[in-house]
Amino acid sequence: MSKRNIEVSEERLVEEGEVAGDYLEQFLDILDFDGDIDLDVEGDRAVVSIDGGDDLDTLVGADGGVLDAIQELTRLAVQQELGDRSRLMLDIAGWRAAKREALTEKGRLVAQRVLESGEPVEMEPMSPFERKIIHDAIAEIDGVASDSTGVEPQRRVVVLPA
Repeated sequence: MSKRNIEVSEERLVEEGEVAGDYLEQFLDILDFDGDIDLDVEGDRAVVSIDGGDDLDTLVGADGGVLDAIQELTRLAVQQELGDRSRLMLDIAGWRAAKREALTEKGRLVAQRVLESGEPVEMEPMSPFERKIIHDAIAEIDGVASDSTGVEPQRRVVVLPA
């Protein structure tokens, strides 16, 4: 299989974003929620953001649970329309962006502890989304590495001296 078949073209990601945007627009209309939908491509994913409505926190839910469910429904709508599984990322009211920023900072702080002590630090259990953010943050810091241990839902990041 060629690399081209594995990679998703930017044109295809834009198409996924447009299908997702249409689906989410209808979804917001049904719920009678206001929100502005923004479409983007980041790396190998379509990214769809909903911002601007006062009641959007309801669509995020406790620790992003409702957001995750809406994201999955949106991915299924894209799959139904385009025929392939989508990896699109949905953010509502900036929740994922804020979560990413907080987790990146947390990863940096743990890395600093590991650099100072020379001892590995095992973090609390996290979702795959959260672990990836931590791994990405650790990868940018010289002198430390990260790995994951355990099984879902108790899988966690371990930060180690490099």
